[in-house]
Amino acid sequence: MTAPAGIYDIVADQGATFQRVLTWKDSTGANVNLTNFTARMQVRKRPSDGDTLVSLTTANGRITLGGSAGTITLNCPASEMDFVDGDWAYDLELESATGVVTRLVMGRFLLRAEVTR
Repeated sequence: MTAPAGIYDIVADQGATFQRVLTWKDSTGANVNLTNFTARMQVRKRPSDGDTLVSLTTANGRITLGGSAGTITLNCPASEMDFVDGDWAYDLELESATGVVTRLVMGRFLLRAEVTR
């Protein structure tokens, strides 16, 4: 049985490049080997909304996985961080080569308004 997703609230700035590095560790504190995994993260107004404000995936190059280091690098260009400031929802899922999907973290995605444009 897998553990439920962790809660991790993100604060980001509208109009600025968003970058974050997370490390997935197992219950013993060892890094999880992410070789042959894929990852996806979406931000929405509410979890039930159909519209995606921003999407990061390994397929679109906005998530890079660090293999045996267990790192997950999130990177979204400033041009994609121009959606309306506010308090949104997100989650981050990883899928193993065998198709096992783990929702690693979820929470609020707070986008602070840009003043300089």
